[in-house]
Parts: sequence; structure tokens; C-alpha cells
Amino acid sequence: MDERDFQHREGAAAGEGTGSSPRISIETNQTPSEGEGQGGATWQSQPTVEQPSATAYQHAAGTQADEQAGAHWQHAAQQAAPATATVDTRTVVKTKTKKMPVFLASLAGLVVGAVLVIALVMTGALNIGDSSVDAPALSGSNSAQTIKIDAEDTTLAEAVAAKALPSVVSISAVNEQTGSGGVGSGVILDTDGNALTNYHVIEGATAVSVEVDGESYEADIVGSDASSDLAVVRLKDIDTSTLTPIEVGDSDDITVGEWVMAIGSPFGNEQSVSTGIVSALYRSTALTGTSGTAIYANMIQTDAAINPGNSGGALVNAEGQLIGINSVIESYSGSSAGVGFAIPSNYAINIAEQIIAGETPAHPYIGVTVTSVNAFTAREQGLPVSEGAVVTAVNPDSPAAEAGLEVDDIVTAVNGEPVTSADGLIIAAREHQIGETITLTVVRGDKTQDIEVTLGSDADLQENSQDGTTGDSSGSLMNEDEFRQYLEDLMANQ
Repeated sequence: MDERDFQHREGAAAGEGTGSSPRISIETNQTPSEGEGQGGATWQSQPTVEQPSATAYQHAAGTQADEQAGAHWQHAAQQAAPATATVDTRTVVKTKTKKMPVFLASLAGLVVGAVLVIALVMTGALNIGDSSVDAPALSGSNSAQTIKIDAEDTTLAEAVAAKALPSVVSISAVNEQTGSGGVGSGVILDTDGNALTNYHVIEGATAVSVEVDGESYEADIVGSDASSDLAVVRLKDIDTSTLTPIEVGDSDDITVGEWVMAIGSPFGNEQSVSTGIVSALYRSTALTGTSGTAIYANMIQTDAAINPGNSGGALVNAEGQLIGINSVIESYSGSSAGVGFAIPSNYAINIAEQIIAGETPAHPYIGVTVTSVNAFTAREQGLPVSEGAVVTAVNPDSPAAEAGLEVDDIVTAVNGEPVTSADGLIIAAREHQIGETITLTVVRGDKTQDIEVTLGSDADLQENSQDGTTGDSSGSLMNEDEFRQYLEDLMANQ
């Protein structure tokens, strides 16, 4: 956006301070609990008046993005927003995203892309030095708890921010050949200097820098997993004993309605926090970019404010523990609309540990190449269904081959949940674990049958791909030209 209107929004409760640290800005999208008060004014983009019914999705890192008509998912690092996508209940397909040059603006820092936020809260006591703050009683808690406020920490939000802020950093990534780049956020994992962020924050970068406590340090890219939109960078030339690794919580132990805080660098404003709740769980989508399709499975939805620059930042609970990596927002304007999404910490940390260990991150693997069935292809080919994922190739010796899947099978459901597209099948597989058995509902000719498939690992396939050899997995999609040729061949053989 070339112009940005900011509005000052009063909080629901009056009389709360904004904290002693001038670097902490607190945004509250939620009416605070009694005794918690308002965490400061909220800056927000001018709201749209009427929302179209179409929905698309954007990431959340920071270059300048063009507004689109209709809601969209967007990353939160500096990248151009993807084109409008078609959305169903399980998947989103969009056009390729492109990195744009970094435009430095004065107040807002014009970093564009999209931000993914998680709203999670874990109950329990938070200890900071000699102070103790208990989380409020929340739905889903095992025991009723109340907030105990010390003189120095006047609110729960301030106490959580004081604990978690030192573990969240700002990351700048630049391609020195093209001049393009982006700004996002990251989370310190250990005293070796490893920081976790989104892949789209550092995608295509030849130089990465990390800002810690106001100082900028060069960093190396340890490794990445584009299909999970996660990456690890390692700080250089820093006294690692001064780093504060984030405390990691259990993202499986959260419930809808729990309090959460999002921390990152929205619009380049480092060390910013916003609060909200967990709005929903198990949200999934797929976004196609320059490096292929990123699968976002079982995400945490939150109403905590997420904006461009928050990508890779932390979603923490009431104990200041990491429960998610902010990654995607759903928005009509490209700014926070109270619908943000975070990758669950359990999944993100597992991928990060594999990257740090020098391993190839593994994902559940079916072993098929698929493309989407829609009304047009169904009508042209006389298919019995108008939605699903049609199998165009089966990998030899794959779980799919062992289970008896065949070319031209149309997968319409996984464990009884409808599959309406190729992305939908990929997402459904990612929602399960390697070694788990799933049931595929398959239309073969004029008959429908259930086929059980035990999910394998795609690690070997990824290594073969890196070596320049080929292989297909549940993540393999045909492009438009390939699918057209497939249909022509199919018609010729009928």
C-alpha cells in the first residue's frame, strides 16, 4: 500500500500503563480479564467497508504488496502478495509469489508480505526474577487460577512480554544480486545462536542479518524446509552466552479461547507485541510459491494482531512459552483483520531439530502424483465426481503402490473427511504422522471403495531431488500444461 491510514483505538478497560520499557508496544484485540486492563493504544490500517465473498491468502514478511479485491492469505515477510486464489474448506491454491525490493519507510518501515499469527495460551505460574504472575482462569484449564500482580509488573501482558521479548529477534534478508529482500522475525532456540523463522523470510537471500538488543549481526542459513515454510539461521560473531533461548510450550495442550501474545517486527517495528485469544485449532491450507507448495497443516488461528513483518515471530501462551510460529494472515487489506495463523510449536521445533542436526526434514508420504478434479474436467471426461484428487502416477514401491492405488483413481476423502482438490489430499496427509494408517475413499470407474494406506517418509525422495534425480510424492502436483497433456492422452486411449 502506498498510503496508510492509522487509527487510534481505545482499549476496553482504562487505567492500565503501557509498561516501563519504551520498546514494548502492546496491542489488545481482546477485552482484558479483570485486573489486566488495557495494554496501550492499537495502530491499525484503515478498515475496508464492504468485504467481498472471495477469499485468498497471503504470507506475512515485509516488501510492498499490492492490495487485492477480496480477502487473502498472505505471508508476513517482505514479499509481494500472491494473486487471488480459489479457496475451499481444506485448501488454497495461489499463483507464485515474487520478492520485491525492500522499501524503507519512516514510521511504518514498509515491509510487505504476510504475517501468520497464533493465539494460544497455557495456564500456570510465570516466574520472572522474584516476581510471580499466575495465569487467569481460562476455559479448558485444569485448575482455577488468578492473576497476582506485583508492583513492577502491573499486568499479565507486561509480565509475559518481559519474559519472552528477549527471545524474539528481527531478521533482514537480501539478495545482493537482485537487490530484493525482506524483513521478518525469528525466535532464539539455543545458546549456539540458532534462530527459527519462516522460509519465506529468507527465501532467495544471499545475506542475512539478525538484530538482537539493538545490535545487528550477520547470520548463516543453517537449512530450510520450504514445504513446511520453516528455516533456521545461526548468528555469527556474537557472545552466545548473552542470548536468551525461548521456553517452548506444548502446542498440543491448548484450547480455543486461551489467551495468547504475538511477538515480532510488524512493519519493521522490532520488539512489538499484541494480545488475543486462540480463535480456532486445526486450520490447514496450501500456498504455492517460487519454491513449490508450502503445506500449512493444523495451524492455530488467533485474533491477536498480525501484520507484515511478524512472519517467523513467536506466539506465546500466558506462561511466556512458545506455542506457535506466526506465518499467515487472512485479510482483505493486507493488514491484520483479526484472523492470523501460526505453525504449531511441536511441529516447528521438530523440523528445526532435524535441520540443526543436518538431516533432511521428513514428511508423511503417500507416493502419488495428483491433480485436481473440477466441474470442467469432470464434464469433459465424463467423470463420476466433480471434486477430488485424480491420481496421474503411482511411485513404484511407495505406500500407495503397496496399498493398491492405481492411475485414474479419484481420491474423494481421507478418514471420512472430504478431499476436493489435489492440495486437499496433500494437506490431509500432512495432518497425520509418518507410520500412521489412513483410509482413502477412492472412486475407480463406477465404483467407490476404501483403501488403507500406511504413510511413509519422503526423506529419501527429497534427497534424490536434491541430487538431481526425480521422484513423486503426495506433494507432487501437475502443472496446467502437464494436466492438459494427460487429458489428451486419456481421451486418445478411450
